Amino acid sequence: MKTVISETKKTSMTKNKPVVLITAAGSSTRMGSNIKKEYMALESGTVLSTVVKKFLSGTDTELICITCPAGGKKESEIAVFCDPQVSALLEKNPDIKIIFTEGGSSRQASVFNGLKKIRETLKNTENTLIAIHDGARPFITNELLTRTFDEAEKSGAAFPGLEPTETQKQINRDGVVTAHLKRSDLISVQTPQIFNFNLIFDAHVKAEKDGQEYTDDTEIFGKYAGPVATVKGDATNIKITYPGDLKPNEENKKMIHTGLGYDMHRLVTGRKLFLGGIEIPFEKGEDGHSDGDVLLHAITDALLGASGLGDIGSFFPPEEAKWKDADSKVLLKTVWDKITEKGWKLENLDCVIKIEEPKFLPHRQEVIKSIAQVLEVPEDSVFVKAKTYEKTGNWENQVEAFATCLLSK
Repeated sequence: MKTVISETKKTSMTKNKPVVLITAAGSSTRMGSNIKKEYMALESGTVLSTVVKKFLSGTDTELICITCPAGGKKESEIAVFCDPQVSALLEKNPDIKIIFTEGGSSRQASVFNGLKKIRETLKNTENTLIAIHDGARPFITNELLTRTFDEAEKSGAAFPGLEPTETQKQINRDGVVTAHLKRSDLISVQTPQIFNFNLIFDAHVKAEKDGQEYTDDTEIFGKYAGPVATVKGDATNIKITYPGDLKPNEENKKMIHTGLGYDMHRLVTGRKLFLGGIEIPFEKGEDGHSDGDVLLHAITDALLGASGLGDIGSFFPPEEAKWKDADSKVLLKTVWDKITEKGWKLENLDCVIKIEEPKFLPHRQEVIKSIAQVLEVPEDSVFVKAKTYEKTGNWENQVEAFATCLLSK
């Protein structure tokens, strides 16, 4: 059974599907903002929704449990489900559950609450791996997930870490150096920390009873369950702690691509006229293999060009009978799902329709709404203009559409 999916690898891991526990119950006091850091805007949603997406797309999980502040379940739900890409991933994987539980007075207590909630939800946790991950660590990659899951499956517990880049010293309460530490003997801890579920649960039961405070789950596991293995971490997998942690990473990781699309069809009697997925009342319609919607075809080509995934003809060859009279909204949605799976986000889409009759303006807002719904983006990300042929050329018998887009990731 696969546990982690990456571009080049599908790894067989464990008898049961893994589960994920995302810790997001902290107060974010060091951010200096009245907005909790996990709820700050990032990509197509928030920091928290970005973390959730990484596990929805990068693992074969069946359950994601998120810890939230006391009384803050509704805010946490909004922070996750405001992201249209989360909804799209869940539509493709309807068996995956996302649940929420209140945290405790410390990270240790919050994790234990989450573990108990997961045990209550699942019928069986035998041979199950659990990934415990910081809700403020949104830059985790599929490659790092794969590496850590692989090691946890072999060792029973694993986490990613990096050797410190600066010399480390041990000091006493007065600030006096008491030991000179070797960087090669030290490691900076990252998440996800991945464990055998039953072993980490039993370890937390014992830790709660001993009255000690532990810094993280590897310390608890190491004391009560066994050794913890490490894998090489990723310098970009930072935990957002201060305001400056978010912006530089977002800017450094962002790519911008533009795309241009064009389509033209003859107008003939006996066909319906579709523009942007909306049927426009008229005596003629587009003569095309599908429903002939030139606007959606131009948009599809623009998006494919920007993402580098091909063109509409390579996805839906006109010589194939199955695309005869196909709904162009379905074609666009099929392509857009593949583009968003690659991590691309639509910044804006600008289109021009060239048609003499009928008048397009009365239908513009409906068309914009239709396109935005297919792409699951705000309507203000889409605009459509119309031009006429000024009664030159073959203006009575044709319609053209141009589209440009801006994608980022």
